[in-house]
Amino acid sequence: MDKRRITQIVVAIITNANINGFLKGNIYKGNTKKICVPGLNCYSCPGAMGSCPIGSLQSVIGTVRYNFSLYVVGLMSLFGVVFGRFICGWLCPFGLIEELLHKIPCKKINVSKKINNSLKYLKYIILALFVIILPMFLVNEFGTSPPYFCEYICPAGTLEGGIPLVLLNKSLRGTIGYLFAWKTFLLITIIIASIFIYRPFCRYICPLGAFYSLFNKISFYKYEVDKNKCTNCSACTRKCKMNIEVYKNSNSPECIRCGECIKACPAKAIKKGIKF
Repeated sequence: MDKRRITQIVVAIITNANINGFLKGNIYKGNTKKICVPGLNCYSCPGAMGSCPIGSLQSVIGTVRYNFSLYVVGLMSLFGVVFGRFICGWLCPFGLIEELLHKIPCKKINVSKKINNSLKYLKYIILALFVIILPMFLVNEFGTSPPYFCEYICPAGTLEGGIPLVLLNKSLRGTIGYLFAWKTFLLITIIIASIFIYRPFCRYICPLGAFYSLFNKISFYKYEVDKNKCTNCSACTRKCKMNIEVYKNSNSPECIRCGECIKACPAKAIKKGIKF
């Protein structure tokens, strides 16, 4: 098992360390819940020790009309400036789940460059519409709005929060309806897609990935290609599961910093590290 996989597992365990929540079927509400974790991890997961950045952002935007939380946006921006989408590749629990599903033996689907380049913009639309615009403007008479992305789309919330809480609480089973069925359908779709396509949720849907991608080119942690060593052999591109031409754009917004391109480069031309 490589360092990245170990890191992913350790982070997933630490961010969901409230074992008592799984035993009693309740949500941890201690002081650490005031802090956003870097990756996508549902607040309602019985084991969650911190808050999801996307859920927190929607909550503060939708609480009072036109309210804007500098704390939440500032913390998310700090994560982005320092790490970029390294968080997606190394620190996101749901990303780990997708990768483990993709390891199930079967013939994989290689999404064409044309389709991939079109679908990758969907996550930016979801970020703008469901995380920012709808919570900000589609509010009730009290100036509040539901967390639209969490409520209607997020498969991580269904897997980590919705299903465990329903299974652990008999009182909740009688309240589930069409919305839970819809979210379960989306989750199953993502699960099946993840078996055949590498991290489809991260690539095309995740608004947190869209947010961090805005910082990839300027983040402190980045990749660099030594043009004096690079032979343009495209070994890095063939190895990249995110369909990136690494030797041309080593800090693409789609790069999750998995490091596979570095391992594949025969000339050792790709370097990683903190650059100020």
